[in-house]
Amino acid sequence: MPRTQAPAAIVLVSNGPGELSTWVRPLVEHLHQQLPLRPRSPGSPWSLELVLVPCPNATGVEHRVAAEWQTFERIVPARRFWGLLLRPWRYGPWPSQGLVVFLGGDQFWTVLLSARLGYRHLTYAEWVARWPQWNDRIAAMGPAAATRLPSRLRQRCTVVGDLMADLSASARSTTPLPPGEWVALLPGSKRAKLQVGVPFLLETADRLAALRPGCRFLLPVAPTTSPAELLAYGSAVNPLQRHYGSGEPRLDEGVPPRLLTPAGTAIELVVAHPAHGPLSQCDLALTTVGANTAELGALGVPMIVLVPTQHLQVMQAWDGALGLVARLPLLRWLLGLALTAWRMRHRGFLAWPNIAAGRAVVPERVGVITPAQIAAEAADWLAQPERLAGMRDDLRSLRGQPGAVSALADLVVELLPPASPV
Repeated sequence: MPRTQAPAAIVLVSNGPGELSTWVRPLVEHLHQQLPLRPRSPGSPWSLELVLVPCPNATGVEHRVAAEWQTFERIVPARRFWGLLLRPWRYGPWPSQGLVVFLGGDQFWTVLLSARLGYRHLTYAEWVARWPQWNDRIAAMGPAAATRLPSRLRQRCTVVGDLMADLSASARSTTPLPPGEWVALLPGSKRAKLQVGVPFLLETADRLAALRPGCRFLLPVAPTTSPAELLAYGSAVNPLQRHYGSGEPRLDEGVPPRLLTPAGTAIELVVAHPAHGPLSQCDLALTTVGANTAELGALGVPMIVLVPTQHLQVMQAWDGALGLVARLPLLRWLLGLALTAWRMRHRGFLAWPNIAAGRAVVPERVGVITPAQIAAEAADWLAQPERLAGMRDDLRSLRGQPGAVSALADLVVELLPPASPV
């Protein structure tokens, strides 16, 4: 008797820009290679959907970024997530069968969504699977996440590896950067970080260029922002710009586009996404905290992680319930200030490589730091290439072998509904 594939939806659930670029996008491309999925394969019984969940670390425009990929048949923005849970039919017909895949955010939201849609559930657990009793399968990053499961549930778990380990492999085939000593500047992707990070790093670049005239700079433009917005953050429109001495930059819209400071420092903007190829060739990166530290670590790029606390009133980009409270309109300034100050005093490691290793693999500079201090430290690192090589080796040792994306895609295919006789 002939068999036909039952209609089914693969629903990927994620939250912020880092997870979209490092987890979701590689898996999406692999799934489209492995299966005929709508919208790229019209008429296929399988569709690929994206649901974004509420998250304080998101920018609110992740759905627009994902739409540019042209890989999803349906994208539900985070602001509509609760409406989706209450009345999913408002967002179009849903197949009776499917699979929800957790790839960022709060794991409980995917549990709720899979239950509401009646779909199976797969969680990618970087550190811990929080609701294993409600997961059909668990894809663990490593043995640590697997061993934290109750013994009766461990048969549901497969160690697939670190999804970011595949980044370094994908970055190898790229156009070489021009010769020089390249420093990457990563001011962040959200307003709170960009407001501080852009003027801070522009002055740092000026000072570092004076210390090491051969230095060249690149700045990957996050998909949630634009060169014009970066220019605005470096101008007097940003009230924090007056605290820094680089002056207002101008935008050279050539190919590639560049930010040019009044001192003559040129900062090449990388507008293609993802920017893993150019980043992987940099000698050093100056970066804010966040998913970018994980990306740099996966690419083996030495870094100095910066958290300038002199502008606590705008550094409210924390996660969790307290971060949400700090954003309440009437309490935002006072609680945001108190929360961030408390986090700074009682912090552990902030950068992904340090959290993963449980030790200081990369330097974290937290406090009332200045561009002059960071430029001097960066110049010191660049003057000692053997120290940079040691940091690069340490970063590479924290990542496993490539292949996690393929292994996770195999689990997705395995959990799809089987073909039925007709």
